[in-house]
Amino acid sequence: MPYPARLNPHLESARTHSKAWAREMQMIEGSGIWDEAAYDSHDYALLCAYTHPDASATELSLVTDWYVWVFFFDDHFLDIFKRSGDTPGAKAYLDRLPDFMPIRLEDGFPEPTNQVEAGLADLWARTVPVMSEDWRRRFKESTRHLLEESLWELANITEGRVSNPVEYIEMRRKVGGAPWSANLVEHAVGAEVPAAIAATRPMRVLKDTFADGVHLRNDLFSYQRETESEGELANAVLVLEKFLGCDTQQAADSVNELLTSRLQQFEHTALTEVGPLLREHGMDLAAHADVLAYVKGLQDWQSGGHEWHMRSSRYMNGAPARDTADTGAAAVVAAAGEPLGVPSGLGTSTARLVDSLVASSPARLRRYSHVPFEAVGPLPHPDFRMPYPTRLSPHLEANRRHNLEWSRRTGILDAVPGIPGSGVWDEAKLKDYDLPLCSAGIHPDADAAQLELTTDWLTWGTYADDYYPMLYGRTPDMATAWAGHQRLLALMPLDLSPTAPPLGPLERGLADLWPRTAGGLDPEGRRVFRATVEAMLESWLWELSNQKQNRIPDPVDYVEMRRQTFGSDMTKALSRLGHGNTVPPEIYAARPVTAMENAAMDYACLMNDVFSYQKEVEFEGEFHNAVVVVRNFFDCGVTEALGIVADLMNSRMREFQHVVGVQLPAFYEDFGLGQAVRDTLDGYAEELKNWMSGILHWHDGCRRYAEEDLLRHAAPPAPPVGAPAGPGTSAARLTELLRATAAGVRALA
Repeated sequence: MPYPARLNPHLESARTHSKAWAREMQMIEGSGIWDEAAYDSHDYALLCAYTHPDASATELSLVTDWYVWVFFFDDHFLDIFKRSGDTPGAKAYLDRLPDFMPIRLEDGFPEPTNQVEAGLADLWARTVPVMSEDWRRRFKESTRHLLEESLWELANITEGRVSNPVEYIEMRRKVGGAPWSANLVEHAVGAEVPAAIAATRPMRVLKDTFADGVHLRNDLFSYQRETESEGELANAVLVLEKFLGCDTQQAADSVNELLTSRLQQFEHTALTEVGPLLREHGMDLAAHADVLAYVKGLQDWQSGGHEWHMRSSRYMNGAPARDTADTGAAAVVAAAGEPLGVPSGLGTSTARLVDSLVASSPARLRRYSHVPFEAVGPLPHPDFRMPYPTRLSPHLEANRRHNLEWSRRTGILDAVPGIPGSGVWDEAKLKDYDLPLCSAGIHPDADAAQLELTTDWLTWGTYADDYYPMLYGRTPDMATAWAGHQRLLALMPLDLSPTAPPLGPLERGLADLWPRTAGGLDPEGRRVFRATVEAMLESWLWELSNQKQNRIPDPVDYVEMRRQTFGSDMTKALSRLGHGNTVPPEIYAARPVTAMENAAMDYACLMNDVFSYQKEVEFEGEFHNAVVVVRNFFDCGVTEALGIVADLMNSRMREFQHVVGVQLPAFYEDFGLGQAVRDTLDGYAEELKNWMSGILHWHDGCRRYAEEDLLRHAAPPAPPVGAPAGPGTSAARLTELLRATAAGVRALA
């Protein structure tokens, strides 16, 4: 807990107002959910006074009403639908709620039929007039996720299914409501995040890490209540108990370590990524102030939420309930006092801050302690769960010939003049890597031209994966890499207009691929596909930035970024574009479809990390690998880390099978989807099956990752004739290499 908590001076007025409002909305007497004693003991006004310490009296009352509403919804949904398992009733109940969040208030509201609808209509009308339409849409989306993903929890309870850790983190963000809280922070501090940057990686990471910190903390406090009293399965402690096969305390300790890691990721993003983002987008001083106020608001929420959890009787934490008869300021201070035996009074929050920093220092320091080129040796391969057979395209041999010709034509097999060490691949490596084998497995039914395009993208992306650290990893900062990044973006004009002549094999490859791919797409399709390529390019910059800091990524951030560094999102976009306009965007965005995609992507990415561990760690000095990330996070050995990665990989496969076999058919029925949409999504599931099995088949069949291949490919070239030799000359050669590399890269950029 790195931030001290502060208490809003308007607590009492918020208590009085929100209790009256809850009565007006009939949430207390007669609701069957809360009575007055229960409402008072939960003390939602205290929560909001801690989480929004600088809000005005009016704003604090409004925010408190929102939290009264959201907690009432949670308990109401539990009582009416979770306990009974009434999925159809729950869906009908949830389907009406978006109608009470009109983007334009003049569109009006339906007639409320229960306390949740009445409360939402009242709050929406009081909240949105001072906010932009962009904020209203974001807030509506996060509120809708908060409400609708309750069905995911209900389905798991009905099936008795405990989710895997990655699935849980992703879904908890939606059903747990912290992204919704982050939107409310903007309202409470009177500072909107500018629309131009709201969807960027730094702002997304701030919201996600905030959400994960809030939810993981809540799971620690609510574990006993949820597992003993509610029959709940959506709790991180329970998820890690089952996944790691450990006892409850060990799981709780791991959850706390993850919580700390997520807060440290929040700090890192706020300090190192937000400033450059604002400058990149040319934001003015007002925008800078708004974003900084938003970041501070998230910090206040994090620390205030912890203080409230320590004191609220909603959780079985042994904290004494507040004496609701004594509502004076002295009672508030007393109720907010420290646990027995812990120092209290002014200054003790700073003492806790110091203790927190000391306790979390080992993990923080360990993240920066990677020693490159560790001799790890080959990694034994676990059992790769693969229930789907591999089929290969009949065009494989012709495609191999094409791939060699295309690689020669773009210069991928040549060195860049003037840049030592830029000869990353040669013809022998290209044949060993056999990327046509990969495309033949992932697209077995593609025609010859489609298969060639897929192979060329795979070749270009794999070459870039080797090329980026070789070229940009040697420079002292990110300036040269950023300049090269901008040149690549310029080679993908949405209007397909002529571009500047490409320089070097990486640019020539993209300059060839972009018009071949985008030429057959409509303007929206081009925009979507270009965004996925841009995200992949930015993820490579993220890897470079971590390398220059020698910073091993946070495990959650790593898994989510790995989908982009592996090119999975780009592959997904290509597959979807082939579906035409059969499936509406909102169906693609629905939870079962995104869960199916993410499970498949994570399976493939983790599998690649297992195969490439020795290549990356020992031969490339790399640490962007799941086994390394798990080793670092758990401070464990390679064998244990490999076991965890293998279990996670196979659990993602089981989740994929569950989604395809159970959730997708239920989704079709729940939404009454037509046969054309069902056929397309079923076909998409088959494409993802081919993608996973084809990638595994390629890893087994190519000559890129085995130790004997690594030794052959990594053999250092003989020094030029006349070059210095003997003791001490290696340092001189290294100096010359780095100097020439920097000069050549600057010339290229």
